[in-house]
Amino acid sequence: MRAVRLGPRSVVALALVSAIGVAAFGWPLFAPGDSGITTHAADAPWLFAALLPLLLAVVVATIADTGLDAKAIAMLGVLAAAGAALRPLGAGTAGIEPMFFLMVLSGRVLGPGFGFVLGAVSMFASALLTGGVGPWMPFQMLAMGWVAMGAGLLPGAARLRGRAESLLLAGYGAVASVAYGTAMNLQGWTLMQGMASGISYVPGDPLDENLARFVAYCLATSLGWDLPRAVVTMVLTLTLGGAILRALRRATRRAAFEAPVAFEDG
Repeated sequence: MRAVRLGPRSVVALALVSAIGVAAFGWPLFAPGDSGITTHAADAPWLFAALLPLLLAVVVATIADTGLDAKAIAMLGVLAAAGAALRPLGAGTAGIEPMFFLMVLSGRVLGPGFGFVLGAVSMFASALLTGGVGPWMPFQMLAMGWVAMGAGLLPGAARLRGRAESLLLAGYGAVASVAYGTAMNLQGWTLMQGMASGISYVPGDPLDENLARFVAYCLATSLGWDLPRAVVTMVLTLTLGGAILRALRRATRRAAFEAPVAFEDG
């Protein structure tokens, strides 16, 4: 049973936000050499103002599809608060971010719609908690939403249980942790020109050459953060995942999300 059901408007909203997010992350790779891309760093507040309503549109769409009731909102608040509280535990410590495993497990149990909303809201709340509000925040919200949504799209949600499910989620969590770091690298790398020629972004260069520089940039700068994040996510999923999955599924059954309301004559 899913806390947030994916209705047609929810699917459209998620697809629209994801498409715009992919364009926001990747468009500099296709920009011409005379675009003056570095001047767009000053446009970050406007980008934030444009992306945040789009993220909120997913919530509005799920409400319109009757997929977000009061009990689902309550669970969303509890899990978002837990995720926001977990993030500062590893702040500044070589990419150790324990909130990733909770986002993966929650998305697995409660579905891709709930997962996307939870990932975005958790990152927003953690930014307010840690003082990490900045132009990078909408990108973090999108990327974390994709991480949790992807967990909800993994196969075998109805039947796969036990060690096999934990291994599946641990593997996905490791890949998603590295993918999150890679996406966030892409967001900042294009604005950091003038570095060593082998890793610096060059506007207007062929896509394959810039991608090669980007891979070199990731290997040289962020791999030491992405790999520990992946390892921590795997270890926490394998050690605590089974208990948390059972607790989330038990809470979902007891809450009886979207159960029909019946009135009896007194």
